[in-house]
Amino acid sequence: MRNNLTSRLVKTALVAAIYVAITLIISPIAYGNIQFRLSEILVLLSFADPLYILGLTLGCFVANFNSPLGPIDVGLGTFATFLSVSSIYFTSKYMKNGKMSLFIASLWPTIFNGIIVGWELNFMFSLPLTLSILQVALGEFVVVSIIGVPVMSKLFKKYSFKVTERAV
Repeated sequence: MRNNLTSRLVKTALVAAIYVAITLIISPIAYGNIQFRLSEILVLLSFADPLYILGLTLGCFVANFNSPLGPIDVGLGTFATFLSVSSIYFTSKYMKNGKMSLFIASLWPTIFNGIIVGWELNFMFSLPLTLSILQVALGEFVVVSIIGVPVMSKLFKKYSFKVTERAV
């Protein structure tokens, strides 16, 4: 039991650290109204196991301390990630159509981050609300759905994540 807890804590910390590292390395394109936060590909890990929800949320929380939006992004941006990864997990739990369910699950970050971060940009910088929502959503869609789904599908197959039982 103790080894299982240790393993879970290490996995959570490792995912959080990787998320933060990738975000900070690409920080010029990871924040703002047009953002391509490549670390967001990792949110699809929650499709395979709810264990990753905590690590991804924690990683986003820490990475958002570098955000030009300040404390509001630490709170609301992290909340958007939590909603996204939780929804991704529940999509995998209730939809059993492998590749289709992974693609549908990948849309949650587009929706939640688009609306919440788009609103943050509008509130903090007086950017046009609809345009901000669409720009953030587009970045999320490109990173998570277009790039992330094929990458994670291959990763799930190669490393035999339990999700492969559903033929992703």
